Amino acid sequence: MEPIINAQMPEFKVQAFQNGSFKTVSNEDLKGKWALFFFYPADFTFVCPTELVDLAGKYEQLKQMGVEVFSVSTDTHYVHKAWHDASDSIKKIEYTMLADPTGVLSRGFGVMKEDEGVAYRGTFLVNPEGLIKIAEIQDNSIGRNADELLRKVEAAQFVATHDGEVCPAKWKAGGETLKPSIDLVGKI
Repeated sequence: MEPIINAQMPEFKVQAFQNGSFKTVSNEDLKGKWALFFFYPADFTFVCPTELVDLAGKYEQLKQMGVEVFSVSTDTHYVHKAWHDASDSIKKIEYTMLADPTGVLSRGFGVMKEDEGVAYRGTFLVNPEGLIKIAEIQDNSIGRNADELLRKVEAAQFVATHDGEVCPAKWKAGGETLKPSIDLVGKI
């Protein structure tokens, strides 16, 4: 298996639903931007809306950080709209919901569960150069935490602009970082 960290984001062009409208989104639209892809199995399910609403609560903060947010499932953009219209929880979502009925994105990011035709819960942060900097995949029975995701995005953006510095465990914005050197070997 090829490592996905620092791999180029896959090429794609898919339909999407956002704020009452349909649109097309492609990898070309994301050049020069930070992008967060949040894969989930399916609309009208159980754990998925809890995660999507949790992420919606961080959407303004992520936008202020210059991060485009995309939830992705193998449903169509029509199903995304129907779910948005039917669910008081999903109505809270303002970020773009990508439709992946052919699995081009799910396969491109390595999260397609072929036996069911749905995606595993995968989270990927892509930098402005189109390189994947965070990749997390988990079983569909385990929900994610948007607070921890936000912390990781902050860390990825910090190290991208602070050459030679790294963020230790539990690092939060404004916290101390490390500058790896021979002087630190065995002292942490």
